[in-house]
Amino acid sequence: MISIRASSLPELMDCPARWYAKNIQGKRLPMRDVAMLGKAIHAGTAAFDSAKLLGSPISADDAAGAAVDAIAHPNEDVLWDEIQPDRATAVAVALHTKYCREVAPKIEYEAVEATCGGLVISDLDITLTGTIDRVYRDQFDDLGVADLKSGKTAVSADGTVKTQGHGLQLATYELLAESATGKRISAPAKIIGLQTGLTEKGQRVGVGNLDSPRDALIGTPESPGALQYAANFLKSGNFFGNPRSTLCNEKYCPAHVTCMWRK
Repeated sequence: MISIRASSLPELMDCPARWYAKNIQGKRLPMRDVAMLGKAIHAGTAAFDSAKLLGSPISADDAAGAAVDAIAHPNEDVLWDEIQPDRATAVAVALHTKYCREVAPKIEYEAVEATCGGLVISDLDITLTGTIDRVYRDQFDDLGVADLKSGKTAVSADGTVKTQGHGLQLATYELLAESATGKRISAPAKIIGLQTGLTEKGQRVGVGNLDSPRDALIGTPESPGALQYAANFLKSGNFFGNPRSTLCNEKYCPAHVTCMWRK
């Protein structure tokens, strides 16, 4: 029985060799600066939403302290390359503030940073785990999952949020949320996009909906889904590489130098 984090499932489908190196062998690279920026935004927004959910709301400025602390006191090594700590802090606080003013007031949350103990799929010998950014309740009283995604292309100039490539992860979060809460997750999955531009013009927030590809995740006996493929990789031990992956380089793959599949 092997655990698969929901957030790592897309990586397993993209390059099994890279997934194996990171999740089974425990190989690590320093955290990228852009990833640290995203982590800081998550910390600040979670502090803001959690306080409101608990009935003791705090201001956006007070919650921003969690974002500042995340960058000032990281719990792992960070490779500051594209952006330096001071600038990353300014961007994180700016986007955190936009989120608190423009997004949070429009969504009713049921859970914030909900960690699921594990969903055992015994016939595949895998356990799904993960932390769900948000579980929300819509106007019809239905529950859905929402995930914060930051990056340089998260929100276009016209406000469109990039949802492509996140379906399998959100579908996995839906399964985990149903297992943890015992309630049906039927509202559309949401991507809360945060565009990490270095200038105010390039710092945008928005919300996009996507249809959950649960069929593609779970599959059928006639048409295996992503979980069946993942289980097959784990059982076979054939974690082949994908040299065509955009992440097939020394910046993102701890096994890149020794990977036999790229040669």
